Amino acid sequence: MKTDMFSSLKVIHGAARSTALSVAASMVIAAAFATPVTAYAATPAATAQSPKHAKAGKKPAAATAKVSSKSLKAGNSAAAQPVAADDDAPRASVKRKRVTYTTNGRHHSVMRRVAYEPRQPSVGQAFGLHDTPDALMLRSSVAYVIDQNTGESLFDKNSRAVVPIASITKLMTAMVVLDSKELMTDQIEVTDEDRDYEKNTGSRLSVGSVLSREDMLHIALMASENRAAAALSRYFPGGRPAFLAAMNAKAKQLGMTDTHFENPTGLTSQNVSSARDLVKMVNAAYQYPVIRKFSTDRSYEVYTGKRTLAYNSTNALVRNPTWDIGLQKTGFINEAGECLVMQATIHGRPMIMVLLDSSGKYSRFADATRLRTWLDNGGDQPRITSADAGGAGT
Repeated sequence: MKTDMFSSLKVIHGAARSTALSVAASMVIAAAFATPVTAYAATPAATAQSPKHAKAGKKPAAATAKVSSKSLKAGNSAAAQPVAADDDAPRASVKRKRVTYTTNGRHHSVMRRVAYEPRQPSVGQAFGLHDTPDALMLRSSVAYVIDQNTGESLFDKNSRAVVPIASITKLMTAMVVLDSKELMTDQIEVTDEDRDYEKNTGSRLSVGSVLSREDMLHIALMASENRAAAALSRYFPGGRPAFLAAMNAKAKQLGMTDTHFENPTGLTSQNVSSARDLVKMVNAAYQYPVIRKFSTDRSYEVYTGKRTLAYNSTNALVRNPTWDIGLQKTGFINEAGECLVMQATIHGRPMIMVLLDSSGKYSRFADATRLRTWLDNGGDQPRITSADAGGAGT
């Protein structure tokens, strides 16, 4: 009897010890998985203890483990989207942290998304241009619309403010290329010199790609391909320095007194202009049939010598049949915000529209639509804002 009882107690003791070891091992593994997320979580909710947990006397670790589980699930479904090379730099960046943990003697490594870097304010935001009121409640801090035939100002908001213009620059780049009279069939190769070392933006046009001057100009205007614009400037007689000199000389010739160019792509905040100057540039560019055609194409394919690339327009409005657009160009860098210039015919009346420093990826197109609707309804007196009443702007 004693032997049987001893055996039973021994079995129970052994089972209890096994269970305790299993629980302990589970807790160690759970802690190993939870710790990295606790240490690098992007949201305060991951580490804060809710009032509910506090009342219940639960430890913060329990709340953290719950958030960690959600974070792991979210991480699988929220992969970061690639950033387009146009327009012209990443809109927001995600910091990543490599986390290492050990399980059963094996090392594992994973990437955790840990923080989002907010977009830095644009120049217009820094100088308070977004605080300027307008009756249409535009999200662009600069807006200017004129009758192309008469030069009459139809809508004016901060039109004298001098701000970065991003890839709107490429209209001047195109004019200088065409003014050079170099053969459009000449082959141009992309090199390391054409990469963006200021904003570190990418490009689908890899180093070693070879295109004709015509194809380079086409995708630079339609799809805002930065390396194409950079390569075009390098193949200019006298090289890129001569090209930049020609850009600034052309601006002076057109009477663009608020304008300066430092590179052919717009990937610098030092390429600046005002809406009033850009109206002059758009009107001049409109005189080039090639610029009108290339800038308003919806899509285009090029063969780089390695592969065929299909490009699409950066302007969604060119695919909208209700718009009659004769020329357009988009632009974006953080300092410039979202930008758009267009020549469009509204009710048989050719107009030039400039929208700069818009907040939100699609707001420039929405602002253009608001302006067209206002013009469709007859508009009223030109809207001159207080910021334009006098002085040269920002």
